[in-house]
Amino acid sequence: MSDTMTAGTVTITAGDGDPVEAYLARPVDRTGFGGVVVIHHMPGYDEATKQMVRNFAAHGYAALCPNLYFRQAPGASPDDAAAAVRAAGGVADEQLIGDVKGAVRHLKSLEGANGRIGVIGHCSGGRQTFLAACSMQVDAAVDCYGAFVVNDPPATMPATMKPVIGLAPQLSCPLLGLFGAEDSFPAPDETAQLAAELDRLGKEHEFHTYDGAGHAFFSVDRPSYRPEAAVDGWRRIFDFFGRHLSA
Repeated sequence: MSDTMTAGTVTITAGDGDPVEAYLARPVDRTGFGGVVVIHHMPGYDEATKQMVRNFAAHGYAALCPNLYFRQAPGASPDDAAAAVRAAGGVADEQLIGDVKGAVRHLKSLEGANGRIGVIGHCSGGRQTFLAACSMQVDAAVDCYGAFVVNDPPATMPATMKPVIGLAPQLSCPLLGLFGAEDSFPAPDETAQLAAELDRLGKEHEFHTYDGAGHAFFSVDRPSYRPEAAVDGWRRIFDFFGRHLSA
């Protein structure tokens, strides 16, 4: 399989009709490819996230990351945009759902797309991935250490980060969860509660918790990076999407 791709900034139309900046990478000279919406983490729409988008394209998917902070801080650096949005209370769930819907629509419109869509997010993006998968029809979802799905956040977190476990009956697709045993947000007891609720509801899911890993163990540009956990996590992500996003 060729890893030739195109990548760059595009403008998509969100569910509320707003134009939103997004980063798109897609394979070249391929048809029948699935799409992946990448929801960036709380630190923002940064280079590390864009590298993840390109990684999906290198593996044969069209991937798109909407800039969730574009409305509040257009043109700002990722750090400044994240600070501004956090100070304003965070990204509203309704906005997130609209932005992901716009990303899904854009991916499905690409020539050669097979119409199957996955969603993935890390940190706050993990919670938002669960929210999106419970709020619209997608084909697969990957929650990478998404906090506050089950438990209330501390007072220092943005006001919009409320638990969303009550939406679990509406989960529309299989869910892969990747977590660190040394993480506090979410801690292992929180992910266990989520797994138990999904078991009760008969929702398809598979969760993996890595010993020796804490929060943000996928982040190659941060001290939290744990190569062994990250390598195995990527293997599981591509296996999972391979099973659920193929035509």
